This record gives sequence, C-alpha cells and structure tokens, in this order.
Amino acid sequence: MSFAEQALKHDRPASLHRGLSLPRKQQYMPSPVSWRDEIIYFLLPDRFSDGREDERPLLDRTNLDAARPPLSDGQRWRWDRWAESGAQRWQGGTLAGVASKLEYLKRLGVTAVWLGPVFKQRGHLDSYHGYGIQDFLDVDPRFGDRRDLVDLVDAAHQLDMRVILDIIFNHSGSNWLYPPDSPGGALTPSYTRGRYPFGSWCDLEGHATDTIEGGEDGVWPEELRQEDRYTGAGAGDLGSGDIGDPEAEHKRTDFITLRDFRLQAPGLLSDLARCYKYWIALTGCDGFRIDTLKHVSFEEARNFCGTIKEFASNLDMHNFLLLAEVAGGDFAQDGYLDALTRNLNAALDIGETRLALVGVAKGLLEPSSYFNSFEPERVVMGSHRALGDRHVSILDDHDHVFGEKIRFSSEAPSEHQVVAGVALQLFTLGIPCIYYGTEQALAGPEPSERQFLPDWKHSDRYLREAMFGPDHPRKAGRQGLEPAPHGLDADLPGFGPFGTAGHHCFDVTHGAYARIAAMATTRSNHPVLRHGRQYLRPISLFDGPFSLPGPGELIAWSRILDDEEAICVVNANGNEARGGDVLVDAALNPPGSSLSVILHTAEAADTTGGPGDHRLGSTVPVKRSAHGSAYVELRDVAPSEVVVLSNHPQAEEGSVAS
Repeated sequence: MSFAEQALKHDRPASLHRGLSLPRKQQYMPSPVSWRDEIIYFLLPDRFSDGREDERPLLDRTNLDAARPPLSDGQRWRWDRWAESGAQRWQGGTLAGVASKLEYLKRLGVTAVWLGPVFKQRGHLDSYHGYGIQDFLDVDPRFGDRRDLVDLVDAAHQLDMRVILDIIFNHSGSNWLYPPDSPGGALTPSYTRGRYPFGSWCDLEGHATDTIEGGEDGVWPEELRQEDRYTGAGAGDLGSGDIGDPEAEHKRTDFITLRDFRLQAPGLLSDLARCYKYWIALTGCDGFRIDTLKHVSFEEARNFCGTIKEFASNLDMHNFLLLAEVAGGDFAQDGYLDALTRNLNAALDIGETRLALVGVAKGLLEPSSYFNSFEPERVVMGSHRALGDRHVSILDDHDHVFGEKIRFSSEAPSEHQVVAGVALQLFTLGIPCIYYGTEQALAGPEPSERQFLPDWKHSDRYLREAMFGPDHPRKAGRQGLEPAPHGLDADLPGFGPFGTAGHHCFDVTHGAYARIAAMATTRSNHPVLRHGRQYLRPISLFDGPFSLPGPGELIAWSRILDDEEAICVVNANGNEARGGDVLVDAALNPPGSSLSVILHTAEAADTTGGPGDHRLGSTVPVKRSAHGSAYVELRDVAPSEVVVLSNHPQAEEGSVAS
C-alpha cells in the first residue's frame, strides 16, 4: 500500500515525529530532464475555478453590463462593492475546480500547474491567498481536503502534466499575539532589534488563549508551538538591510501580521522541511515554488533546499523543481542563485526584467532593454545553457512587486497584444510561466469605469479576478466556512472577470487563447525554441542599414541549435502593421536556401485578412546584401502578431503536431 493510501485513512498528523514515518525509495513520477521543456501556468486556487462553470453562462465581452446584476437590496451595480469583494474575500475556487480545468490547460499547451498555497489558513481570517498558514499538514477546507489535492496531482500526471506547490518556510500565519502592552499593539508591534516577550496563542476566533484545545487553535503541527522558534521582533521594514546580512531587518521582521520563524532555533529548519517532505510523499508533486526566500539567510536557504532535494531524489525525482521568489530586483535574485548553486533550480523574474519584458512587448522600449538581460557579461547567471535553466519568465503575476498593479492587458490597444509578451516568454531563453487569465486577456473593468475603483493600479486585488465568475463571495471570517448558500455573502457581487459577476471566462475560442495555444505547440514541436542559443537580430527598414530596432518596430531573434536556426519575429506595435529585412546566419542559410513559416499567430486565430504572404508552410527565400549578409524579407506583420520561421521546419518526432 502506498504512503498516500495509508495516510489518507487517518486524520492529518498532529506531530512531525510521533507516528509519522516518511517513505523511502518508493516509485513516483520521474522529474523532467530539463524544466526548459515545460510551460508553467500559475493560478490562485480561490480565483481560478469552482468546477461549476456549466451552471453559469460564458461572459459576453461585447455586453459586460448584462453581467453586472443588481444587488440583493435592489440597488444597481456598485463598483465599490465589487472592489470590496475582491480585496479580501474568498471567492470559492477549489482544488476540484482546478482538476476540472486540466483539459482546458492542456489544450492551451500548459505542461506544469503551479498552485498558489493550499495549506490551512486561520478560519477567522480571509487570507484567500494562502500565505498565512495555520496548519502546515492540512489543506484549507475552503479548497477541499488532502484527498482532493492527491487526486488533482494524480489527474495531472495522467495527462502528463506536472504540479508545483507553493510553500512558505520563512513565516507562519497570524497564530499568536504579542503582549497587549507592546508598542504598537499585540498584533503588529513596532520592530525591535531585540525580542518581545511571547504573548498568547490565538483561538479559533483569533482571541488570546493559554491553551490549544483543537485544530483551530494555535498552530499545527505541535512542534511549531515552541515560543523560541519565532523571532518575536514585531513588524518592520521588509526591504531594510543588506541582502547578505542574516541579521538584517528584512530577515527578522514579521511579514506584517504573519509571524517570522527564527530558523536558527535548534531543529526548526529540519521540522519545517519535514512538513514539506510530507507533502511530496503524500501527493507526488513535482516541485515547489518557495515564497519569500529573500527573507531567509543564504545558509538557511541552502540547507532547506538541500534536504528537500535529497529527499526527492530518494523518491526518483532527481530534478525536483525548487523555484524561488526573491523580491528586491534582479541583483537579489542572482545573489541567491549564486549562493545556493545546485540546491536551487531557478528564480522568478519578478524584478526589473519583468518591467523590461512588458515595455518591449508593448512597443514602449527598445528590444535590447530586455535582451541585454540574457548577455553573460551583463548577468551573474552564466552561459546560455545555465541561464535557460535558472530563470522563470514572468509577464504578470499576483503581486507585481515592481511596477503598477494592473495586468498587461489593462492598457493594451487590443485583446491579443498580450500574445506579443507571451511570445517573448515562450521563445526566449528560460522557463515560461503564464499567469492565469493571461490567455483570456483579463484586464479589469473598461477604462470608463476605473474611475470608480479604489486604489486602481495600487492594489493586488486587480491582479486577482475570479475567472469562474462567482455570483457572490464567501462571508467574512468563520461564517464563510459554511457550505453554500449559507456561507455566501449575498450583499456583495462576486469578483468576476472584467468587473462582472455570475459569468465565467473559460473561452477556448478567444483570440489570445488560440494564439498562445498555437505558440505552445510550436515550442513543443521544435527543440531549437527551447534549447537553442539566442541572438537578437538587426533589421533593415526601407533598404536602410541593418541595426537593432527601436521601440514599436519588429523584434527578431534567432534560436540556433547545431545546424538549425529558427527566426522568431514579433510586431511590437499594437496598432500598425510592420515589416523589415531580418538578418539570419549566413553559414546556416547558404545562397539559394529558404526558411519555412512554422507559425503565424494571425492564422492560428483565423483573423480577418489572415496571415497575408506568410502562411503556415510557406517559404521565404534567403537573400544576400551587397556586403554578403544573409537576410529574409518580412512584410505586413499585423499588430502584435508573431511569425516563426525555420531552416529545418519538420516537427520533432513524436510531437503533438497534427
């Protein structure tokens, strides 16, 4: 009998050591050889799907007002109520809902699903995001239970998809209080270089209690109740101090109300690692995204990641993904990758590189501002092979720690301009990660309505619309734990897509979805697009000299793998067609040769006018300039469309191409 079958016969463990024996050398799904071959899709379980979309209509984006019903008291739609719903309330997404959408994701081309944290939160709080854990060995009941998570991973594996769990070992939830006379109060006292006395544990309602009588009190497992296992320094500046200083303020402070672990405490790091080894053994998940790694010292991060890697290897997962969130910009990210070496696979590009990606894709920045981040002499991460494995490309995410807190599509001239950004993710070096709703061009309400929204561009809520379109959110606090309809708040509309409620947004015919699916298939079929070297190509405009393009022009780059060259071309102009002559490798493309079109996104989306002269399978001759330079002519690439050409156009044997 497997470990999971045995474990699910019993309640979750109360202790990490009493009665819990983790498996060794059991057979699990092997890791991928290279995570560069994967396409990750990041979702927040509460905001993705409840599995009941067949009970709601598909949103008609041409008539959004029809999906803005009056409130329960008869008042017409109110934007402040919609915004209030999205700020803190659980919307009702579940693990079973995610499982119901695996086919939707596979059709999109997704090969790995990164789940936002699913672990049990405090019942009296509305921490739908999952980053304030109360029980490290259980699933939050609003998402489902442990069986649902095991079933989700099994279902994904049956479809040859992988699952990445989001974990936290820097801090716990708001599970205890400081003494009431602490400067600043018992919940968020002012930061101190020393240590405050411990106050009291929280009961199920968040009130002070001296005893832990049940699963809703304090923190679980039992080993996390030792008071000296917490820093006790209060709430300070999350950005203060040197990144390499283990005693810096940003490494000692609580994460506002979330309690910082004192990882130097004897045995604590091992116990936290054991929590997450339990989840590997139980679910057979394929990797972890590690939250707030910047707030952990290099040594602590190295030791935690090392023991997780060793445990996973003993279960036949020799390339178990450890993916770090390191806030603070590209320099901080590179520092942790450099310090942890083989113990950390990759880091998320959530700093300056993400802003450059957005700016280039929208035609606001010259392409070199993004492509320079790949140059070995400009980055710490090394050669193209190491770089491709060690960074995960982010266009949108749930935080936007750098830049405005709005999705890419919120200020785009078309619903498919986001495809230009995703093309840069899919076809440049690295591991692409698509944020949920990107394929539906989620953007928030139309511009005319944004004036009524509090903190537009400054609140995380506008990055977190509920794709499944709930009618209503859950009630606040513990009342929201009750099943529907009693647990729903009929006074608020659901935080549905585009400022709506009661209509879902899983449209497989949408132009952005169709284009991204076609790009993902092309990437899967051609190893050169995943593993090749990369060169930004000069372009000649109107028979002028070849030079690197400026903002809003064609962007062209080569991926080269042995004797194969693929040319990726994106029109970074969101309003007008663009063309140009693109340099190619003269040695790989001798006189008389041609390149074949292996992708044109306009054709994939069946747009009016189609792909013009560059249809799938058509060829473009390689020409020579007066100086002997090899180039191809591309003309009339429509706004935000993508063309990929190859000198070896045949798909990889055994690929998914039809």
